[in-house]
Amino acid sequence: MSAREEILARLRARRRAAAPVPAWQSRRHFEDLVDRFAEALTAAGGEVWRVEHLDEALEWLHALLVELGAKRIVVNNEPPFDHLNLPERWPDFEWFVVGQTPGDLRAFCATADVGLSGALAALAETGTVVVASGPGRSRLATLLPPVHVAFVASTQLTTDIFTWVKKRPEPLPANLVFISGPSKTADIEQTLAVGVHGPGRFVCAVYPPVSSAQ
Repeated sequence: MSAREEILARLRARRRAAAPVPAWQSRRHFEDLVDRFAEALTAAGGEVWRVEHLDEALEWLHALLVELGAKRIVVNNEPPFDHLNLPERWPDFEWFVVGQTPGDLRAFCATADVGLSGALAALAETGTVVVASGPGRSRLATLLPPVHVAFVASTQLTTDIFTWVKKRPEPLPANLVFISGPSKTADIEQTLAVGVHGPGRFVCAVYPPVSSAQ
């Protein structure tokens, strides 16, 4: 037996069965996930609308669009926007619905005033909204317009990223983005700049889940 074989034989003899990894159990506990989410996101420079129903969130949204003087709006075709038909509801704005409106999505997003999206989840611990790319969901809609508004159902809130991943029955999407407030960057002198690499304003509307179109 060579020296290599002797070493490998010793290692095999001492090999033990690996203990199973225990199930993840978060150490964090928040009395109200929405309150904690709003606190964390606001501290990071974001804005939170906590509303009683989806119609109220839409009223807030329309008021914001009017306040901003918005003209061009891109919206991801995902819940809850996929059944709201905003272009027909508010025809005074110019709309681009991802996956439905023909034309150059990138060019529209580059000149859009507001981008609208749903979310896969929201993490209370850090005030983070999780968004994904895919059919009907474009990262450009959440990146290029100066204002990003995300609608999140209260049932999508969870304690933290580890708890969310543990609860997911299906594999994670290939592309995920975690958004915790408006885009921020700083130079070597620690001068903070907002909105340089993405939206300078991030608004999240948290509403109770709905079972049908409003």
